[in-house]
Formats: sequence, structure tokens, C-alpha cells
Amino acid sequence: MNHAPALPPRRLSIAPMLDWTDRHYRYFARLITRHTWLYTEMVTTGALLHGDLERHLRFDEAEHPLALQLGGSEPAELARCAKLAQEWGYDEVNLNVGCPSERVQKGAFGACLMAEPQLVSDCVKAMRDAVAIEITVKHRIGIDQIDSYDYVREFVDQVAEAGCRTFIVHARNAILKGLSPKENREIPPLKYDYVYRLKRERPDLEILINGGVKTNDEIARHLQHVDGVMVGREAYHNPWLMAEWDALFYGDPAAAATREEVVRAMLPYVAARLAEGNNVRHVARHILGLFQGVPGARNWRRMLSDAKLLDGADERLLTAAMEATLRTRDARD
Repeated sequence: MNHAPALPPRRLSIAPMLDWTDRHYRYFARLITRHTWLYTEMVTTGALLHGDLERHLRFDEAEHPLALQLGGSEPAELARCAKLAQEWGYDEVNLNVGCPSERVQKGAFGACLMAEPQLVSDCVKAMRDAVAIEITVKHRIGIDQIDSYDYVREFVDQVAEAGCRTFIVHARNAILKGLSPKENREIPPLKYDYVYRLKRERPDLEILINGGVKTNDEIARHLQHVDGVMVGREAYHNPWLMAEWDALFYGDPAAAATREEVVRAMLPYVAARLAEGNNVRHVARHILGLFQGVPGARNWRRMLSDAKLLDGADERLLTAAMEATLRTRDARD
């Protein structure tokens, strides 16, 4: 089922983050922002072709617009996985050409593919030939010590020849040896000007910027130069940042939900997941930042990360944690 007719533009999106942007976090994020694009964790082609499809691909209909990020470098395998994504109802398939972890490099995909633009082109073409939904690429501006603007422009030009129209550019180099994935998000300098220039010189392409974005003011500044902004860890640790996105960046006049409304909307979702055999902690770990900056937030975080309280708990733990938080907040007012 293709949801293309109703898809909003990719002005805002939440980055694919391993172990973080699972279906529980995505459902939670969707309660805060209606229009922002959501991305799965990276799923390898091997996991889909030889693993549990239900575990990797299942999502709630509320999550649209939703993209599946694939990790792989074999065109035929990626094409098969793109077909699965389309059959399951995803709105986009995104190819990971940005992850620098050594485990991913051993699989011959991720950021090391920046050195093989022809292979990336072949992968994109195979997927585009297989499905009607859009194929996009998320990549770095360079690898190791190669840091010229020409490198990323030539990479994009070659992949665009295969029909890719949307590029999500993490505005840092990937250092393939010697830095951890965490260090790769912090040590290589951000070069936003490369991404801005790419958009200026390739106006027919959709260019999204990613890397180090933490405030709505920063998002607004980036949007003066590029088509969209992808936010990563800040959207996870400080999810209420997203509460203004629909109004600020999509012009949606509808009032945003309150934090309390978000919690109450999570309750039936949590109950449904518990009925399937999940544990409350599977959901609770993703929502610890909801009350960040609110007096009493410590109650929320403490209760939803307390192993004793979580053991055998149901959705009512969320209600109890919220009420404890609000009591503290109201006592301060």
C-alpha cells in the first residue's frame, strides 16, 4: 500500500538511530509531531532475507510518513528488501551510506560505500527498478582524510544519475579507522557550508542536512539553505523539542498535544504491546525525556527506569509517574 498522495514534504525528519528509533519510539514521536518523517533503525539486508520479518518491519499505521533504512551493498538483495518494504507499506527506502562502525564496514556497507559511488548507483537503480516508492540515500560528506567539497558533489552527481533525487547529508566526514561511531558523530568537524553549496549547485535535487542540530532556531536557519533538516539525538533525549515543529515548519494551525495528552495517548498502545508479550520497559526507556525541563521531571525518569517498579508493571505505571511529576510541578507554581 503506497501512502504517497498524502505525504508531507521532508522538511523535518528524525534520524535512523540504532537501538533507539524502534517502533515504540516512533509511535511516541508521532504523538508529538504529525508531519515529521520517521525513520527506522538501520536494518541489514541479511536480517530481512534470513530473519524475522515481523520483528524488523512491523509498525503502527499512525507512524506514517515512515521510511525503512536499509544497510547493504548487493543490488539484487537490496531490490528484494525494497520490495518487502513496499509490500509492508513503507513510504520510502533509505540506503545507509553513512554509518562508520567497523561491524558495518565488515559487511561492506555504510560509510565505506562513499568510496564506491558506482556501486551505490547500481544499488539505487536496482531498488528503483523494483518498487514505486522513493529510494533515498543518507551519506557523509567524505571519508577519512578526503574532505574536499568536490568529493561529495561528485558522489551525489553519480548517484543522481541512477535516479536518486533525495540526499540526506550528514555534514561530517566518516573516519573509518580509529574512531568509534560516537566519536564519529562528534570529532570530525561539521561543514554545513558543503551541504548549502550542494543545494545551490544542484537545485533540482532534494537536499536534507543532518548533524549536530539541537534547537528550532538552528532548524530555521538551515531551512533557509536546504530543503529539510534531519534531527538525531536531540529529538530522542529532548522529545518536546518536536512539539512546535508542525506549527513552525509545516504551518499546521492545529494545537499541539500537551505532555499529559501524549502520556494518555500512549496508554492503549502500551496495553496492546503488553498483550503481545512485551515488557513496559521496552517502551518506557524511549520516553524518559518527555518532561525534560519541567519541575518534577526527576520523578518521571526515576519511576520509569526503576527496575523494581518496571518488573511486572503495566501501563498504569506511566500514569502514576506522570501524576507524581505533575504534583511536583504544581507545587512549584
